[in-house]
Amino acid sequence: MKSVLSLFSVLLLSTIIFTGCGDPKPYHYPNYDIIKPEVTCKPKRTNIQKLLLSYLGKPYVWAEEGPDAFDCSGLTYNIYGSMGVTIPRTASEQAKMGKSIPFPNLEYGDLIFFGSTNKRSKRINHVGIYLGSGWFAHASSKDRKVMFTHFEKEPRYLKRMKLCRRYLSKNERNRYMTCDTPLKKMKISSSRYTTPWKTGMKLPRKAVP
Repeated sequence: MKSVLSLFSVLLLSTIIFTGCGDPKPYHYPNYDIIKPEVTCKPKRTNIQKLLLSYLGKPYVWAEEGPDAFDCSGLTYNIYGSMGVTIPRTASEQAKMGKSIPFPNLEYGDLIFFGSTNKRSKRINHVGIYLGSGWFAHASSKDRKVMFTHFEKEPRYLKRMKLCRRYLSKNERNRYMTCDTPLKKMKISSSRYTTPWKTGMKLPRKAVP
């Protein structure tokens, strides 16, 4: 009996070792595996600013959530996740959470959600982070990078705006993470099992596959 248990233990240990030492899945566009960012700081607006500045100019790559490339919701998912605030991965799901805020009352770090210019359409297809004084940050599929945009210079974004959400209270002590509808479950992976887009890799021809 002891020899059987010993053999079972050796086989189990071998399986764990070989599974853990395997190489991650190579990058393939688009990579829909969701990699949860490492928590590196506390949920504060100053940290949102630091993270944004470090990502400014990074390329837009569909389905990526960093740290070397982002799509629009991948950027917001990474920034809030890096502060320990878990939010959904897609813009449409992110728009269901948080506190609804009128546009004139936006604070730094609030999220702005966009759709088509059709006022009847409620579909969300883009998200940005409000910076103040009419500026917002986003991973732009048009310009293919993380950038700052001003509403006066790009008035089409005002026509596309659908709603605004706040996850952190003004004093940063509370989090508004409730929603009215059930959220889709996310299957989370890590760079141990899958390879994100990395600097030096070839950029996809099309921003959106």
